[in-house]
Amino acid sequence: TGEFYFGTFGEFSIGIDRFSVRVGTPLQGSPLGYRTWALAFYLLSTSPKGVSSLSLARQLGVTQKMAWHLAHRIRTAYAAHHAEAGSAMSGPVEVDEAYFGGRERNTHARAKLRAGRGTVGKVPVAGVLDRATNRVLAAIVPDTTRRTLEGFVRERIAPNARLHSDEAAAYDRIPNHRAVSHGRGEYVRGDVHVNGIESFWSLLKRAHKGTFHLMSPKHLRRYLDEFAGRHNTLNADTLERMGMLVRAGEGQRLRYRDLTVK
Repeated sequence: TGEFYFGTFGEFSIGIDRFSVRVGTPLQGSPLGYRTWALAFYLLSTSPKGVSSLSLARQLGVTQKMAWHLAHRIRTAYAAHHAEAGSAMSGPVEVDEAYFGGRERNTHARAKLRAGRGTVGKVPVAGVLDRATNRVLAAIVPDTTRRTLEGFVRERIAPNARLHSDEAAAYDRIPNHRAVSHGRGEYVRGDVHVNGIESFWSLLKRAHKGTFHLMSPKHLRRYLDEFAGRHNTLNADTLERMGMLVRAGEGQRLRYRDLTVK
């Protein structure tokens, strides 16, 4: 009774116990076949701007609801891979912040905050990029105060790493910090710039508007993990990318009811 049988369906039941290579992975409890999952892993591993649930549903031949759940399950593997991204960044390190969310003017009247324009109603995120490895780490932050952003950076870079930023004063107290002033039209001064991390934000924002159209605050963290994980494996070939993602998915499971709970 302890043997594993991997046949057409890759699993079988003995009483209430279920044995499967799916158990303890994003595939657990899914009615979809392995080929469907393999194609989904391929698409989310290789699409620079991501794949919308509608497009994924068409390509996999499943419902949009199922494709949406499936994509977020794969993003849990990206999250695990992101969490294991490695040691502190040695630098030079670029740091920058961005905001994600809908425009206040496009918000339904009942949901308008009526607190101004610009970043009102948007979610702040921060990211660092290590030029030595081209590795990106990104996360949602509660605000963009000095205390928050300084703490975000110090947790992710080596103590003596050179840090490059724009003119934001939040990083002034960090050692080896240099900045360019975008407000004065200065974007590069020698090797001081934040072009790398800004390119990462640019790609994510294009995907936000052109692919997904909506990244709710509730699920934004998973999209950050997906894009950072895909960026960090740019130098790997397709099979390596898929393999890393599958391995990172071990121990990860996201039920639909957990995904949709308020």
